[in-house]
Amino acid sequence: MSTRRVDERVKALGLTGIDKSAMSRISQQLDETVRRFRERKLEGTYPSIWLDALYFKVRQNHRIVSQAVVIAIGVKETGERDILGFDSGASEEHVFWLAFLRSLMERGLQGVQLVISDAHTGLKAAIGAVFQGASWQWCRVHCLRNLLAHVPQSDKAMVAAAVRTIFAQPNRPAASQQLQEVEKRTGRTLAKGCQRTR
Repeated sequence: MSTRRVDERVKALGLTGIDKSAMSRISQQLDETVRRFRERKLEGTYPSIWLDALYFKVRQNHRIVSQAVVIAIGVKETGERDILGFDSGASEEHVFWLAFLRSLMERGLQGVQLVISDAHTGLKAAIGAVFQGASWQWCRVHCLRNLLAHVPQSDKAMVAAAVRTIFAQPNRPAASQQLQEVEKRTGRTLAKGCQRTR
């Protein structure tokens, strides 16, 4: 955000505003806090991690460009979740993901048995290179989103509700049985979507 926009928001809160030098000082303090967080040593084991990316518009060299912001969230054996790290880059290319995942390992990430993410080819290749021996699982949000992209608009709500019942099952056999029930109820609508999603 520009200093002018920050100043406008501060005034909207009923405060007197903020000058450029104060804004610069606050930004430097925030930058240092963020740097320490991003470089901190990771301790303990994280059997499961989630990886994802969002795209944001940012100002770079006096131009507005789209940048990928990647994030890793780890789950400890206790179920506690931690943000392990984040970074920004031009796109979700293999090289960018590879460098990001290696930086997590260098900071002490260990014990990863399962990685959950979307099916981006660059990301999957980086996961295979860095977390050898760990299992990969397609994030169900991305999976459902991809599936619904191939389902007629009129059937989306019904198919989404039916598929969610599969994920709600307590174990694999129950999920397999529920999948068969969902396939029977949704018929060709789900089958076409699944075929195109694979």
